[in-house]
Amino acid sequence: GLIYRFGIDEFYGIHNMPGIQTGKFAIRKGPLMASADRFKIILTGRGGHAAMPHLAVDTTLIAAQILVSLNLIVSRSIDPLKRVVLTVGTFKTDSSALNVIANSVELEGSVRSLDEDMRGIVQERLYEVAEGTAAANQCKITIEYERGYPVTDNHEEATQHAIAVASDVSEVDTDTPPIMPSEDFSYFLLEKPGAFIFLGNGDSQMLHNPGYIFDDEAIPFGSSWYAGMVEERLRING
Repeated sequence: GLIYRFGIDEFYGIHNMPGIQTGKFAIRKGPLMASADRFKIILTGRGGHAAMPHLAVDTTLIAAQILVSLNLIVSRSIDPLKRVVLTVGTFKTDSSALNVIANSVELEGSVRSLDEDMRGIVQERLYEVAEGTAAANQCKITIEYERGYPVTDNHEEATQHAIAVASDVSEVDTDTPPIMPSEDFSYFLLEKPGAFIFLGNGDSQMLHNPGYIFDDEAIPFGSSWYAGMVEERLRING
């Protein structure tokens, strides 16, 4: 509601980015960062003794089959020219004993894509693969699939505005490759025109790494860009 209450016309933002020279900008029109969805798969079988697997429904083995098969979605159901990443990040059984077949197993993971059509295909295939594997092995299954951040999709005209101001401040890579992390700024770009730009942090550790250190030398470049965007866009828009 605040966007329309205060008459916001455009959105612009910066993300600090290791691996790019400190103070240098990088941007592209169109998809810059991926969408991010999450899923949880819960398998319920029949626990038992490791020495008598024929009396159990082995959820650990079934979950392992599902994990491997999910990774085939990207390599066999997705156009190889489209970027998609599917990662299973957790694999939890309800038993920690080496001689017990677990009664239930839980898998959690994420799906990232730069294309909305591919995003839909992965979601559909995930259900087909997981439910089909569970059914074939007489195992109960529950799937929770949550769509998260959309693709950070820079508007063409707004990207040109961002490039023009950045060029007055520093060097600019105007066709930087898209990356697969996601960004909540993407929601703004669904509502109004705008652009998101990277600002280099030098050869530091990557974001979300405990060794990451922000380079204070980047601050004047980012501040100058923001000030320039305000001057340029408010002047034009009156």
